[in-house]
This record gives sequence, structure tokens and C-alpha cells, in this order.
Amino acid sequence: MANKVRKSAEAALEGVLFDGMTIMAGGFGLCGIPENLIAAIRKAGVKDLTVVSNNCGVDDFGLGVLLAGGQIRRMISSYVGENKLFAELYLSGKLELEFNPQGTLAERIRAGGAGIPAFYTRTGVGTLVAEGKEVREFDGETYVMERGLTADLSIVKAWKGDTEGNLVYRKTARNFNPMMATAGKVTLAEVEELVEPGQIDPNHIHTPGIYVDRILKGAKFEKRIEQMTVRPKETPERLAAAAAGEEV
Repeated sequence: MANKVRKSAEAALEGVLFDGMTIMAGGFGLCGIPENLIAAIRKAGVKDLTVVSNNCGVDDFGLGVLLAGGQIRRMISSYVGENKLFAELYLSGKLELEFNPQGTLAERIRAGGAGIPAFYTRTGVGTLVAEGKEVREFDGETYVMERGLTADLSIVKAWKGDTEGNLVYRKTARNFNPMMATAGKVTLAEVEELVEPGQIDPNHIHTPGIYVDRILKGAKFEKRIEQMTVRPKETPERLAAAAAGEEV
């Protein structure tokens, strides 16, 4: 069996990248993103990319660095609200955008990975989402047809993986990553911990290694917080005011 382990993100991407390709990138906001692979794609300089991702990172991190490098031509996403450059490029006509309801995007990816070319959903019926798409009636309800999504390359991030490519995601990092791992012609995974086969309980595996072509231990993970929300520090005065029913 071929060795799937690569020493770096650059080595994992060797012979895979080409201009005009479609890339699926796992993550939700900045949680569970394959940041080392994204940085290596930025360094490689490939361009005219179509990227399928829930969102496009922020201005200086995640997929945002590919936007800043002028490498992305088209995004297929469900949320883009944290990236000012994204908005500027889209409004100026320099970036194509295919917007999807979030659940529809997830199901399009899952369907693509399962070999399902299309499916029907009620989400988006009667809105801009349904324009130009086939609609049909089932049991008295109207549904819109959505196509499954596949990619030339899927890049995903997991907490732990073994050298055979079996993956375990941790908490909310288990977002779009599992579906995307199944929907790429080639799937690359970066992990925080890389172990030997047998060291992961089979019952804990989220993505079987059959879907993963290459795996690497990430060089570093910043794990940024996208939106930090904190409450004011509690002081005796604030506690007394709250106890008295006063606004604090």
C-alpha cells in the first residue's frame, strides 16, 4: 500500500495543483480550517480557482489570503460576512459568487461525495435561490432541484489521524470537513496528531482512510477566534446594582 504520509503541506500538494481547478476547503468560520494547506496553496501561486467553502476566512487569514493574492475567481459559499475584501471584489465584479443556503451547501457536498448527481429540497423555493433551476411538486409541496458538488481537490483539517488516513475531528471542527473529504477526486488532510494504525478506536473514526489520499501533521495551528465576545468584569458596584435591579 502506498505511503500516504507527507512531511509538509507543500509536499502533500505536489503534483496536485493546477490553474482553474476546483478546491473544497473544510471549516466553519476559522474553526477547523486546513490553514497549513491553504498557506501552501497561496505560496504555490495557482490562480483562477473555484473554491467551495462555507465562507472565505477573514481578510488576513484562512482562505482570505488566497483572495488577497488574486487566486480565487469564483466562490461557492453560504456566508461571507466577515471578509471586507470579499465584499469589495464581489461588488466590483472581480469575484464570482454562487450563494447557497447553508444546509443546501452541506447536502450538495454530501450528495457529490455519495455519487448523487442532484436532489430536491424545499429550501429556497420562491426566492432568488431557485431562479433558473428545475422545480417539481411532491405530495403537494414545491421543491427545487440542486446539483451535487465535487471537486478536483478537497483539503480538510482533523484533530487526529493515522498513517492510513483515518480521521477524527474534534468538537465543532467536525463541520464541513467530513463531507468534503468524500467529495474530492484527491483529498488531503492535515492533522494535529499523527499516530500509527490501530491507535485510534475504530468506533471513533469519522472519516475512513479510504477517502484520504495524503496526510500530514500540520507545522503549526493558530486557531484564531473569529469574533471574541466577553462580558464586563464583575465589580462589587456592578453586582450591587444588579442585585438592586438596576441596569448595568
